[in-house]
Amino acid sequence: MPPALGLVTVSTTIQTAIAPVFLLAGIGAVLNVMAGRLARVVDRVRALEALHPRSTGPEHERHVWELRILDRRITVINVALSLCVASAVAVCMVVVALFIARFVSWRFGPVIAALFIIAMVLLTLGLLAFLHEVRISLRSIHVRAELLEEEQRR
Repeated sequence: MPPALGLVTVSTTIQTAIAPVFLLAGIGAVLNVMAGRLARVVDRVRALEALHPRSTGPEHERHVWELRILDRRITVINVALSLCVASAVAVCMVVVALFIARFVSWRFGPVIAALFIIAMVLLTLGLLAFLHEVRISLRSIHVRAELLEEEQRR
């Protein structure tokens, strides 16, 4: 068996790949949070879509306003999810490149570094898009004045 395919080589490569694998676990956790937010937004859209045809006046206008915001949030969450998934794919490619480089004895250093940089840029953009979605949701939260006035009368 050629030395490049020995057990020591495989175990060393696995040790080198541990950090990217932990990064994948972190990205997975972030994706889970984003998917949860997307699911809640979709549930709210479905609820409003059911109320929309029966509403009139100011209530109808509030439904349309909220549906527009929710539509924007869905778009931004999808962008964030896509960027983070692309980052995870790039990290997977880093792991694959580590093994290929070890077994074929190629100098893949620049390729691995470039893939890792791409993964970090994609993850950063995905997290920034996620932050943007959170900011959209926070800006759209308003307690209606009539509810606040009614509460003060009691």
